[in-house]
Amino acid sequence: MATAKLDYQWHLRKVMADRGMFSTTDLMEPLEERGIKLSSSQVYRLVVERPERLSLKILMALLDLLDCRMEDLIEPVSVAGAKSRPKKAAASGGSTESLSSGLGSLRPKRARIAGGDT
Repeated sequence: MATAKLDYQWHLRKVMADRGMFSTTDLMEPLEERGIKLSSSQVYRLVVERPERLSLKILMALLDLLDCRMEDLIEPVSVAGAKSRPKKAAASGGSTESLSSGLGSLRPKRARIAGGDT
């Protein structure tokens, strides 16, 4: 039985908008009050991008200052159609036919160096 691939959606921007906070800098002072010092670019990335690593202290501060639950910020989703990629053949062995199938005309042509008579 294959396990489902899980992912998540980050809803900080939406939760902020629901609270009337439309600027990323609106988070800086409330975070500092809770002992979290982030630069303006770090706060911008936290709001605009989906964080891959997030400190639990920052998460707890966000939950506190936005008065929301973790489910409001982070929504687990399953990845549709996620399949493991086929294993590539080793460089020294195996068939390269399976690797080049589907590439068609996109496969680069081998360079040929013509020797010049000097």
